[in-house]
Amino acid sequence: MTGRRSLFTTRPFLSKIATSVACATATAVGASSLVGCGVLPGATGGSREPVTVMTWAPEGTSATNMPGMPAMAQAYARWANANGGLAGHELRIITCNEHNSTVGASKCAKQAVREGAIAVVGSYSQHGRAFMAPLEVAGIPFIGGYGASDDEFASPLSYPVNGGQAALLAGNGKQLARDCDWVSLVRPDTVAGDALPMLLGAGLAEGERKAPTDIRAAEDASDYTARARDALTGAGAFDAYGTGKGCVTAVLGDRTETFFDSFRRLEEEAERKVGVASVLGSVGQPLVDRTGGKSGPFEGAYVTGWYPVASDTRWNPMREVIREHAFADNRIDPADPGVQTTWIAYTVLKATLESLAQGGGDGDKDSVSAADVIGELNRLEGVETGGLTPSLSWRLEHMLATRDLPRIVNRDVTFQVVRQGQLVSAKEGFVDVGDTLVRAPSGV
Repeated sequence: MTGRRSLFTTRPFLSKIATSVACATATAVGASSLVGCGVLPGATGGSREPVTVMTWAPEGTSATNMPGMPAMAQAYARWANANGGLAGHELRIITCNEHNSTVGASKCAKQAVREGAIAVVGSYSQHGRAFMAPLEVAGIPFIGGYGASDDEFASPLSYPVNGGQAALLAGNGKQLARDCDWVSLVRPDTVAGDALPMLLGAGLAEGERKAPTDIRAAEDASDYTARARDALTGAGAFDAYGTGKGCVTAVLGDRTETFFDSFRRLEEEAERKVGVASVLGSVGQPLVDRTGGKSGPFEGAYVTGWYPVASDTRWNPMREVIREHAFADNRIDPADPGVQTTWIAYTVLKATLESLAQGGGDGDKDSVSAADVIGELNRLEGVETGGLTPSLSWRLEHMLATRDLPRIVNRDVTFQVVRQGQLVSAKEGFVDVGDTLVRAPSGV
């Protein structure tokens, strides 16, 4: 719970007792190899200080929930510590429930400060101003957040691994511009949601399409009948004599399913069929499966994501870690972009600590501070993620040339579509939306 210490470690009390006894016995008989006696398995050299990091996300709320992100962090720690830690450092995970609130986000950040975290990694919050300020004061980097707040792309201590909601919406506009003459956007009536119409519109404009009809909706509503009617009207669904194709794209997080329930009922009254669309995180394979697969409302839907489709072999290392170390934790879905982002964020942390251990920054050290991590992240010329993203670098020359979102370094998105009930690639490879973001109206 928020504000409550939740420290994940892979060294249970009984295990420590057993290890101590074994070490004492080995020492008595003059054993030359003391595996686990102050040295992590696989580590080279002496024992290094553990490193503590935090991962937070909202859980059990009436809006968007991301329980898979802290669960993935814990599974990653089990895997890392079973293989010698990160550059010989035991990885300790603190988790926190952000509760989808400014108070919750601030409390989680302050807890990270109290616990001595060297980084916040792979976390979700829409309340960037609430969590970035405490982290900046304490000098703690924010690595690979979900990208739900603009502050993640402006703070000098933020190291994003994707282009956030901005890239998804700009990409969704580019994707829809190929086939849709009229577009309605259903989005949260929040500060974070206010920028989405302009971003979607920037993508649509590249295909010489008009700006979308902006439909504001409550994030925690239980029925969206009125908003669904507005969206269908804006897409021309009730105009029997209209021309062109209309599309409705909904970006409501966990409430997207609720919206399309209302949409599906009203669609029967429409004079014309419209296309449906969304972004990963609002629509994914579990939702497609849950709503009928190829017979459901998402068959043929346009979906924009950050990463390759979940079935891509580049995700195999992550799947293996989940299979071996998640212990059937049903919070973790390999197709969840929050889980995927957390995996990539911890890949960045691993590469950073390994670079420090190999002589980066101030050289190999037994202990690592938040300042060490920041210095190395600013120095690294590129972090490889196995093809899941482009090489990631937060050096000045690799950042996006836009006033509002300067720290975007990954401008790529993927175009996907639901075919036969499966999310598959609609276009091979990545699509760069950097120029679209630069041309988007200022103030997003």
